[in-house]
Amino acid sequence: MTRETDRWKGLDGQAVLLMAGLTDLAVSTLGSALGTVRGLLRRSDAAELASEAERDLTARGRLVLDRYTAVPPAHLEILARRALARQVGR
Repeated sequence: MTRETDRWKGLDGQAVLLMAGLTDLAVSTLGSALGTVRGLLRRSDAAELASEAERDLTARGRLVLDRYTAVPPAHLEILARRALARQVGR
């Protein structure tokens, strides 16, 4: 499977990655995320933590989009591999 890392470059791609990361985070850990946010607001290093959270969400967004937008292999490619496997097995 070919990975297309260039398609998520630029501001639009970054925004899509951030939104996908935020969505995945909200679905999987909504309750604990709210508690974490409350704790972060009380910290003095909130700017550094926000920057780290942005990097984490971007990485998470990339993983989500790679997982759900992966292009399936071509139908003829699958058939050719099966035919080759049968020929080798004989």
